[in-house]
Amino acid sequence: MTVAAFTIPFWADLAAVGIGALQGAMFAARIKEHRIDLLGVALIGVLVGLGGGLLRDLLLNQLPAAMRSNWYLVIASAAALIGMLLLQLFDRLNSLIIALDAVTIGLFAAIGTSKALASGLPEVPAIFVGVVAAVGGSILRDVTLNLPIALMHVGSLYAVAAGAGTALLVVLVLLGTNILVAATACVVVTTVIRLLSVRFGWSLPEQRAIGSWRVWRRS
Repeated sequence: MTVAAFTIPFWADLAAVGIGALQGAMFAARIKEHRIDLLGVALIGVLVGLGGGLLRDLLLNQLPAAMRSNWYLVIASAAALIGMLLLQLFDRLNSLIIALDAVTIGLFAAIGTSKALASGLPEVPAIFVGVVAAVGGSILRDVTLNLPIALMHVGSLYAVAAGAGTALLVVLVLLGTNILVAATACVVVTTVIRLLSVRFGWSLPEQRAIGSWRVWRRS
């Protein structure tokens, strides 16, 4: 199945990259024990802002979008520096940043999945590409900082939210829904699940809890 790729305005794509870079720099600036210098903070921000798109395009064997325009690297770098310099201000706006971050995850998920479908990938690999696009920046951040990957720990529903949204997009496309409508639904569902998980502390069951349940069942 091949469909037209979902596209968003160029400024909105740059805004998503900027928000990701802002988040990444704020995260890095809070880590005192690593003693990261200004360049390191900026690089982490750029990685988070551009990481998902880079991994998406590498999986699709395409030239990364960040290499086709001057603006991606410029916006990511500027947003990372702003996030670092105005850390205390953005900490007060944490709820707004979380909301914008959730929307960004949804946008990256929708763009990644629709690009994969447009490239001729089957449905399941297309969902995988969309999820990687949504969470790739945070994975690269944690690997670079030599931290446990947050995606794999209790309390993170980034991948679950992105997976639900991308799966819905694929199902809607299979049913003949217009790609713009399907992608919009993907963004909305991903955003809502992510925000609800933050609001109510939702998470997947911990591995130890599953192990304890099995022991209880055998006794």
